Amino acid sequence: MPSPYTLPLHTLRLAGRCALPLVTWFAAGEAVRYGLLYAGTELSHGDFRQARLVLSIVALTLIVMASMAVVVGMLYSLRAVMWEIRAREDDERLWVALNRIAPVYAALYLTWSFHVEDARDFVQMDFLHNVDIFLEESLRGQDSTIGRALTDLDWRISLALMAGAIGLRLLFTKWVEAGSRQFAGVLAGLAEFSVVFFGLNATVVLARLRAEWVDHRSVVAGSKDLVEQAKENVPFAETVMKAVGEVWPYVNDALVVPLAWFTVAVLVFGAFADDARSAVRGTRFERGVDRLEGSHDLTQRSFNRATGGFQERWVPLANSFRLMIKGGFPLFGMMCLSYVALNVGGEYALRGARTLIGSAVEWRWLVIGYPLGFLKDLIVTSLTMCLLAATFDIAATRARLGGEAISA
Repeated sequence: MPSPYTLPLHTLRLAGRCALPLVTWFAAGEAVRYGLLYAGTELSHGDFRQARLVLSIVALTLIVMASMAVVVGMLYSLRAVMWEIRAREDDERLWVALNRIAPVYAALYLTWSFHVEDARDFVQMDFLHNVDIFLEESLRGQDSTIGRALTDLDWRISLALMAGAIGLRLLFTKWVEAGSRQFAGVLAGLAEFSVVFFGLNATVVLARLRAEWVDHRSVVAGSKDLVEQAKENVPFAETVMKAVGEVWPYVNDALVVPLAWFTVAVLVFGAFADDARSAVRGTRFERGVDRLEGSHDLTQRSFNRATGGFQERWVPLANSFRLMIKGGFPLFGMMCLSYVALNVGGEYALRGARTLIGSAVEWRWLVIGYPLGFLKDLIVTSLTMCLLAATFDIAATRARLGGEAISA
């Protein structure tokens, strides 16, 4: 029975035995990512700008899909040395796993806004490669288009493309449910990302119009007044709100984000569940789910519409948490502590390396800055993937040896 406190050692064991495939996957992913970033930003400037902007958004979609392939590939490369996978004698192929994972991965990735970093890198690449044009246009007083490839698409074109992507998503989702198409899962994930990225400009415009209309409604204005009155009249209300606002980012980064990435690992290793019944199984809330499922179809649809965002965000994480605590509550604490230690330690290590190297030679960091950052990201990302796999391995092994079901 493996101890939860051996998680760091098990992580290093997996990293040592699978170092080569982890490095290969990460390096290949960075090369593809850089190529797509460069191509997307270069395509966004020139004649026929609207058509170019569509191609830039396609490039961003492919960047996110490439990131998904790298994460799945790195986790998949660890399967051969994991206790649980050996016990199952599971030899699932990479493409089968990727096809199964893509739709749910897309939902998780978008729900937790992991794509924001990809969009930020896209805009940053545009500025870095066209900084001379940006400065020249700024000095002339011209309105520069640098850094606006993701926001300048005409909202009508954006709306039309989003509608088309929604239609394709419905088609590919039916293929996934039927299990009759080999590429259905990957295509469904691609369509999911396309709906968001192509519809970005249209939804921003429509949301702005809706906000301007809603803002003048008496109920909305009255609710704003009630919030302000609560801050003034309820003791410590404003202090509590402010304290929660300050603490939540740290809670999110230290507890929620690691659990979200663990959910991805659970998805790769084939023990994923995203239904509400799995999340509340064995608790008093399971009876409420039984009543809801036995209610009128209209009631169920209304409930799903009202709680759809909540379910997409929290139910998969709740199921993953249930699987993890089968290995003991200390395992969750060890995983979160190790995750934070890796990320914080990586930043401090990079800062220490920069301090030791120094900047006495002019322009040195233009040459060595990216390789040093690449090395840090390689180490942190590889160890993070090993940490997720080790957490699943210990939790699933303890559950199996204890006679419990391994599925989330």
